[in-house]
Amino acid sequence: MSVVWLVDDDPGVLRALQRLLETEGYDTRAFPDAAAFLAAHDASLPGCAVVDLGLPGLDGLALQHRLADAGDPCPVIFLSGQGSIPAAVQAMRGGAVDFLTKPVETATLLAAIQVALARDAGNRARRAADADLRARLESLTPREREVMAEVVTGLLNKQIADRLGAAEKTIKVHRGRVMHKMGVRSIAELVTICNRLRESGAL
Repeated sequence: MSVVWLVDDDPGVLRALQRLLETEGYDTRAFPDAAAFLAAHDASLPGCAVVDLGLPGLDGLALQHRLADAGDPCPVIFLSGQGSIPAAVQAMRGGAVDFLTKPVETATLLAAIQVALARDAGNRARRAADADLRARLESLTPREREVMAEVVTGLLNKQIADRLGAAEKTIKVHRGRVMHKMGVRSIAELVTICNRLRESGAL
């Protein structure tokens, strides 16, 4: 189950948010400041954070930056009693899901949480897929990697054999192993996977 992490220094607001979201069936964890949240937050749990902008000590924007610096992709929804346009712009540039002004309407907040949880689910699915691709890549031997690099350029086995100084039959065996280990049936699929690995910095 997804967790909605609540961070607000107003005990009344925190209780009201927790009561509302638990009534809607959400698992919530409430914290009075950023330090308490950071100490307890488990990035392995799916979810999102609803954060007050004007927190004491580490404010909402600083908390957002701290999460980003730690590589923590937890989606953040900001609540603010100020409605500061520069702060809202900064928050959205930092990847916030939404910037809502207190008192927030229930429907608006619930809609933002749904968007945040959907973003989190999509991000987790992409990270899992990328991890799977990296594992496939790591299963290749150095020679199989060399052959794969040539295969995705469109070269034929004979051409690859000439370039790598190997027998065509050997290249054919390596090529078959590459296709099997990478879990693809066509060169087009292999090219797509290699492009994705390059984008993620794994290749």
